[in-house]
Amino acid sequence: MTDTQKPQKLRYDEGCLGAHALNLVGDRWALLVVRELMFAPKRFQMIRAGLPGLTASVLTQRLGQLVDVGVVEHDSDFGIYQLSDNGRMLMPVLIELCRWALLMPGHDHMRFISASALMISIGATVAQDRAAGRGLRAGMVIGREGFEVSLSDTGLPLVTASKKIEADFTLSAQTGNDMAMVVYGPMSVADAVASGLVVLHGDMAAAQAFVDLFSLTPNPKADQAFSSSESPEVTEHAPGLSSSSNSSTTPPRTSMA
Repeated sequence: MTDTQKPQKLRYDEGCLGAHALNLVGDRWALLVVRELMFAPKRFQMIRAGLPGLTASVLTQRLGQLVDVGVVEHDSDFGIYQLSDNGRMLMPVLIELCRWALLMPGHDHMRFISASALMISIGATVAQDRAAGRGLRAGMVIGREGFEVSLSDTGLPLVTASKKIEADFTLSAQTGNDMAMVVYGPMSVADAVASGLVVLHGDMAAAQAFVDLFSLTPNPKADQAFSSSESPEVTEHAPGLSSSSNSSTTPPRTSMA
């Protein structure tokens, strides 16, 4: 703890490193607040828009706690929050939680999913063995948030926030749930475009080939060791805040379950 950080009330009074981590980011909603800031700085209301079940008072409390422990930085002049280096290091944690959740029953695909949540989930649901070396570059616009997604040499999606997307194609949707219907099925890109669920700019075949790489069915060939060096980079930083890390056969489409 630095001189500028406040002493924290310990929820778990143990020497376990896992308990220490939970003392820092284990309160209700804390990791989901981190999720909403993973790709770009945001103002309070935009963070809250990605967490519709969270009250303003609880969000204020969680942001304050995350600032106190050095996970989030706050520029009070601009009213903007962004993750610190330590905050961005939680990306692999969120990816692995998603991978673990794929194995557990009870996921309800009809519930709300934010743009940031969907972009994080694709790191857990990609078929790396088929994605490696594909060289596809996708653009996704969800509401007011834009992202570029490229594939690493090992097949992991590398996501960056972008206001000016340069990609083989761009899919645009009003909500994260609308985009998830295309990424995870059961709708093909062509059907989703025809129905007006999404708007496509660019190569239809490339867009379909890209979304076919993702499935909510656990992939036994997935590389379970997610490298932090391949974590998505945050491409936008708030004015006045420090900028740190810069950073075969296609299986059948499955419905979100």
